[in-house]
Amino acid sequence: MRGARIAVTGLGVVSPYGSVLEDYWSALRAGRSAVSELPDLPEDTPVRIGAPVRGFDVGDYLSPREARRYDAFIHYGAAAASLARESANLSQCEDRPERIGVLIGTGLGGVDFIEAGALTLKQSGARRVSPMLVPGSIANMVGGQVAMQFGYRGPNAAVVSACATGSHCIGLGARLIAAGDADVVLAGGSEMILSSLMLSTFANMKALSRRQTPPERASCPWDIERDGFVMGAGAAVLVLEDWAHAEARGAEIVAELSGFGLSADAHHITQPEEDGRGPSLAMAGALRDAGIEPSQIGYINAHGTSTPLGDIAELRAIRRVFGAAADDLCISSTKSMIGHTLGAAGAFEAVVCALSLRDQVVHPTLNLEQPDPDCDLDCVPGSERPVALECALSNSFGFGGTNASLVFRRPAG
Repeated sequence: MRGARIAVTGLGVVSPYGSVLEDYWSALRAGRSAVSELPDLPEDTPVRIGAPVRGFDVGDYLSPREARRYDAFIHYGAAAASLARESANLSQCEDRPERIGVLIGTGLGGVDFIEAGALTLKQSGARRVSPMLVPGSIANMVGGQVAMQFGYRGPNAAVVSACATGSHCIGLGARLIAAGDADVVLAGGSEMILSSLMLSTFANMKALSRRQTPPERASCPWDIERDGFVMGAGAAVLVLEDWAHAEARGAEIVAELSGFGLSADAHHITQPEEDGRGPSLAMAGALRDAGIEPSQIGYINAHGTSTPLGDIAELRAIRRVFGAAADDLCISSTKSMIGHTLGAAGAFEAVVCALSLRDQVVHPTLNLEQPDPDCDLDCVPGSERPVALECALSNSFGFGGTNASLVFRRPAG
């Protein structure tokens, strides 16, 4: 990573399985879907399934006054950051708050908060519009809230790059440390857009699966029956730390973030190139940044959304980068179980890579029962698989043709 070693010392999630990290991981390993029917939607909402956050009480993390001020994506992001901080035991090294940064992004921000404000304007007039509408919905407010809560005065920003947001925040957070701008960065993504408005627009662009029954079957990456993704919600945050700083304070190092690559398709606003050229540039860049050969990667947590074009384009991109070594890879999709959390997806999947390296096991791809004939790689159908892993790669690709790849390594002294 640009001449620096970056340790992952903390992990926090607010997920469709709850907010306990090991519950998230054990559910994925067991191949348990979090997708269900969504209640309380208008009758004409074209898609009525998703993977909402469960078991979350914002009062555990924010005061009632703070909670009222903010959209749910800020609730989730602030909570995931708090959990990651606790996981990393950061309270023992907060004596230099100017050396602790926050880089937590979102794909779409507080859409529900803005929609509610627009309805207030229409129904009750301008005087009733909340003065908190902008600060309560703006994309960078997760980082702002985290900094205010814990007094962190280091670099503070938010990347907004669609479904690659979480991965971009993690990679760029690591580069802040490598550049000497911080010793610690809390990095990740957060999203909450399970509203009729968002479900309708994604459904009308034909991005979402229309198979509603049974809900848990709808997300099926690389399966011949796949017809679009399922929407999810939540937040995930990693604590990134300068290696020497982590060692000096005796932190437990879960994984090393050793490579980051990013690229553009320069092709289409929503559709990937069929040959996967853009994603292949990101993967190759991440391997180069990590200083490793393709054969050293044992697992890829794929973008794997369950879309007809995207799934196969990603496998072609992997084949382009890895060549014959692609046949030895294990590849799986977290989105097959928790749906697509858009701006949070890359962070959720980075957490998976770190835990896979820790436990030397990869979770399955759920619902891969009839592989597409063009799915010619091992996408881990069925059940979890023990694997001897040195390095793992995580892919995230977003609208506008933005791509990001991260390489994680099993920690070594």
